[in-house]
Amino acid sequence: MELGQSYHIYNHANGTENIFREEDNYRFFLQQYVKYLGDVVDTYAYCLMPNHFHLLVGVKDDLNLSGFQNLTGLVKHPSKNPAVKAFSDFFNSYTKSYNRRYVRKGNLFIRAFNRRPILNEQQWQETFLYIHLNPVKQGFAKNHQDWKWSSWHAYSQMEKPSNLDRNYFLNYFDGPSHIQEMMESKKEWLLNKEYE
Repeated sequence: MELGQSYHIYNHANGTENIFREEDNYRFFLQQYVKYLGDVVDTYAYCLMPNHFHLLVGVKDDLNLSGFQNLTGLVKHPSKNPAVKAFSDFFNSYTKSYNRRYVRKGNLFIRAFNRRPILNEQQWQETFLYIHLNPVKQGFAKNHQDWKWSSWHAYSQMEKPSNLDRNYFLNYFDGPSHIQEMMESKKEWLLNKEYE
């Protein structure tokens, strides 16, 4: 993961299990996320659903890359990349806690984690909208506003404090009302779009 680069991060539960069984799981996931990743990435959007999640993040420019004079070292040793390591530590922490709570063993997630670099403005917008529409696409909610475990609420209530970097979206949208308009106009298109 490169400094200053935005990514769509997503993962799914192993098999037919859920990664969130009850509300405390969602809260703990977000709490651990801030603990392990708050200093590593800026978070622009998220959506947590029973069996998978999506994140839109930007790797902070000021991470400590001591020992790597150039990005070649990070490519050869991705596990030493501070962003990759922070995500790995976060997922391991959540899995260990989950396994203790539900007396289970083994991997909770299907694989490491998927990450797609965001390469242009349109892709950033589509990813942002897709993440918030995903509970509807997956059949967990009838309307995106109804899904509790999404960053949508932080954008619809801008006056409330949040761990999200809510000002960054202004690089891609003209404000909250513009996001809402695009959500409505793109809803059918995104719900029918093939996207992981």
